[in-house]
Amino acid sequence: MHQITYRKLTTKDCERIKEMDASQFIKRAWREVEGERRLVEINYLDPTWPGGFEDHYNCLKETIEKNGSAIGAFDSSGNQLVGFITVDPEFFGDKYRYVLLDQLYVSRQHRSQGIGKKLFTLAAEEARGWKAEKFYIAAGSAEETIAFYFALGCREAVEINQEIYESDPRDYQMEYTL
Repeated sequence: MHQITYRKLTTKDCERIKEMDASQFIKRAWREVEGERRLVEINYLDPTWPGGFEDHYNCLKETIEKNGSAIGAFDSSGNQLVGFITVDPEFFGDKYRYVLLDQLYVSRQHRSQGIGKKLFTLAAEEARGWKAEKFYIAAGSAEETIAFYFALGCREAVEINQEIYESDPRDYQMEYTL
């Protein structure tokens, strides 16, 4: 296993997300079925960035330009970007000071090596410095994705951000107490 290094990303790094393999085979996903959340079999291969590369590139660049948190994980053997996380710096919420954990991706061949957990931890430290109280996460509904977030201590969101929810109602609305 190669050594992974972590650092803040700059706008010059945004193009480097092309180095990543964001594909994912989703066997089962969480869906609303008859008013109840259930795991359903979907057997779907998402071959690239969900929603397209441009969307993720633009969101990453915007986060950096707004002085949000953007942290990359690099495989030191080839200085290749293998993962990144972004957190939007704007607060929202009625009961808590939420910030949006907007993106967290790890290249397919580098998953299950602790990279996502380390990126999450680094971003949480930064958000605490902003005096945020919670991460808000609109997580993709794949079984493995939701299991990852629950293993980190996330739970279903107490306060739903309607605008974020409506952007993709299939997402699992979660939160993490900082």
